[in-house]
Amino acid sequence: MTPVTRGRDRARGPHELRSPAVATDKRQRQKEGREARVAYERAQRARADRRRRISVLVALVVVAAVVLGSAALLAGRDDSNDTAATTTSTTAAASLVPAPPGPGASITGETPCPPADGSAERTTSFENPPPMCIDPAATYTARITTSAGTVDVELDTASMPNTVNNFVVLSRYGYYDETAIFRADASIDILQGGAPITNDNSDSGPGYTIADEGGPFTYVPGQLVMARTSAPNSAGAQFFFTTGPNASNLDTQGTYAVFGTTDAAGLDILQQALASAVPDASAGYSTPQPPVVIQSIEIIEG
Repeated sequence: MTPVTRGRDRARGPHELRSPAVATDKRQRQKEGREARVAYERAQRARADRRRRISVLVALVVVAAVVLGSAALLAGRDDSNDTAATTTSTTAAASLVPAPPGPGASITGETPCPPADGSAERTTSFENPPPMCIDPAATYTARITTSAGTVDVELDTASMPNTVNNFVVLSRYGYYDETAIFRADASIDILQGGAPITNDNSDSGPGYTIADEGGPFTYVPGQLVMARTSAPNSAGAQFFFTTGPNASNLDTQGTYAVFGTTDAAGLDILQQALASAVPDASAGYSTPQPPVVIQSIEIIEG
């Protein structure tokens, strides 16, 4: 008789039959599988933790390097270098021309003729142009004493009496004393001066202008010439010397009144001054170095 089985003792199919040894092996493999997964997950977490720690450490190292590098740069800075740079910049921007003598006395109303001996009070401001104070029939020499030497200029009273008169009056009032030859231009071979208030070409002048006189002119080395703006009849006190052949470039530039001529010795001094010129960053043109200062102008008659 075939036994009847119930519950867990029911009959099994052919694939459900397991021996006790086989069941034990399966449980063991499952256990080992679980343990392997746990170990794998633990290893993964450990690797992730290591990566995070490494990332944090690298970030800290980078930050520390930046901080330490900045500190090293600050500690290694030489303040004298900054000072030198500032000094160099300041020097480049500072004028190479000495400080101007500044304003002198002022004359309102009619301008009186100054004493011929040059004893008049230094005056730089005039309400009106001067009257005729020279003898157009006489000869006059302007002895211009500068820090670079003495330049004698024979003034052309015969052809340029009004221009010469203006220069003589200003010279005898001490207008040009201690002023600089502030501009040197090798492209036209000139040296320019006559600006007691500013020692540059922005100077306001004596307070008046004079009419253009004579011309046309041909410019050659050794001339004393009135400077002016581009407008006619705008000369006042500023002047320039021509020192070389490039002055001929002015021949087509309008009327710059030529009113005197220097000799070979004077021209040599002027040429040396032009040759010494260096760019003046503050002015936008070149200027003689060392500076050439007009110490005085003596007007010699006869």
